[in-house]
Amino acid sequence: MEIEEGTFETLKHLINLNLSMNSITCISDFSLKQLKILDLSKNNIESFHTTESEEEYNLTWLDLHENKLFDFPVFPQVNKLTYLKLSKNLIQFSEESFSDEMKRDWWETPSHLLEQRQSGNSSFRALSHLLYLDLSYNEIKSLPEEFFLSMSALQFLNLSKNCLQDFAVSYDSALISLTILDLSYNSLHTLVLDAGTLSRLQELYLQSNEFKTLQSDTFVSLPSLKLLHLQSNNINLCSLYSGLLRQRISDEERGCISFVESPSLQYLYLSDNKLKKVHAYTFYKTSLIVLDLSMNQGLQIETKALLGLEMSLKYLHLHGNGMTDLNINLPLFTQLKYLNLSENQLSWLPMWSEGCSLEVLDLRNNSFNDLRSSEIPALETNLRNLYLAGNPLSCCGNVWLSHMIQRTNVVIHDLELIRCQYSKSFGYQEEMDISRVKPEDCEKEDLKKTDLLILLTFALVLSVIIIGLGSFCCFRRQKFRQQFKA
Repeated sequence: MEIEEGTFETLKHLINLNLSMNSITCISDFSLKQLKILDLSKNNIESFHTTESEEEYNLTWLDLHENKLFDFPVFPQVNKLTYLKLSKNLIQFSEESFSDEMKRDWWETPSHLLEQRQSGNSSFRALSHLLYLDLSYNEIKSLPEEFFLSMSALQFLNLSKNCLQDFAVSYDSALISLTILDLSYNSLHTLVLDAGTLSRLQELYLQSNEFKTLQSDTFVSLPSLKLLHLQSNNINLCSLYSGLLRQRISDEERGCISFVESPSLQYLYLSDNKLKKVHAYTFYKTSLIVLDLSMNQGLQIETKALLGLEMSLKYLHLHGNGMTDLNINLPLFTQLKYLNLSENQLSWLPMWSEGCSLEVLDLRNNSFNDLRSSEIPALETNLRNLYLAGNPLSCCGNVWLSHMIQRTNVVIHDLELIRCQYSKSFGYQEEMDISRVKPEDCEKEDLKKTDLLILLTFALVLSVIIIGLGSFCCFRRQKFRQQFKA
């Protein structure tokens, strides 16, 4: 599709233009100064250039996603652009790919402009009003240091699903307003955040990279950080000692990450990180609401590892770790609403109390047999969803479950898949659906077992008495014969 020059110039009051899903290949000499919203998504655009002008452009919203851009667009020197979406293009930011105009406008900042930057003059900043920038799904391998020079107002930056290997924010970075940063699904090995940078950052997405070692205080130094996604990397957690002193005290902890004294952090996702151990006091003075430690096969959680989270933690994910011991006094976590312990090898739970707030309890695919001692019915006031399938449950050891099914206050998921072992006459076992278990049957079976036990005990005692009497009689008879012979 070709748009003839001057097609829209007669429309002086045009402020919103949608040209998405056409076959436009190039935007050159863009001069619609009155336009505020422009949608050019889903075309075949390879380049975007504006007319050289010192006049102000009113464009605030530009969508160029799903095109074939090789270079970053060239915008007028004076503009009001706040929203820029460039995802799903072919942008690489290679030095040789930049046009002369790009190099002049972006990478070569004269000394007098640097002086203006220091004095607060923003007239030269090509994107000084930009709040939202999406560069995801491109082919970016690195970013020039000067790239963010004019973006002091930027709040949202998405660089996910690129080819980045390193990312650094220096102490003089212009990203002073950034609150959300997405670097997920790259090939990042290093992340360097100088002290005092990104002071307003609240959400950081780093999942599915190649991190192995990072500075221990990388995240502790972000004073406003609330949400951190670190899943699918390969990191270690520092202990309290190494976290406080910012030292690596052993080979096991070399390159570890500290979450000690991170008071603003509330949501932490560490699944699939090949974690081997969570040390005691790992989250000391960190008020987490959500903690995901799932999919770390062979994970060991030390006693007191979660100490300090009792009054804040609401969602705890520990599934898929293959744990045999929990080492967490769960009833102390009175605010906990969601607990996922599925896909482990657990056979025991601590005793719950009525003061707990748990609403969802997932125990699927473990080794639980008898859960009577856990007092799960004490949770029934708040509990809404219970998962138990895939455990070798004893029918009569979990009679409480039959009562819970009858009361229907709790949704027991996959009830038709929950099987239990029903023991008869001290040896014979029958597998049956848990929903078919009747408490009275267990009571009758218990009475039978009790009666049989009493009978066996009586027979044993009687046997002992008879044997004793027999032995005594034999002894007396032998003694009598000896006296008679004498």
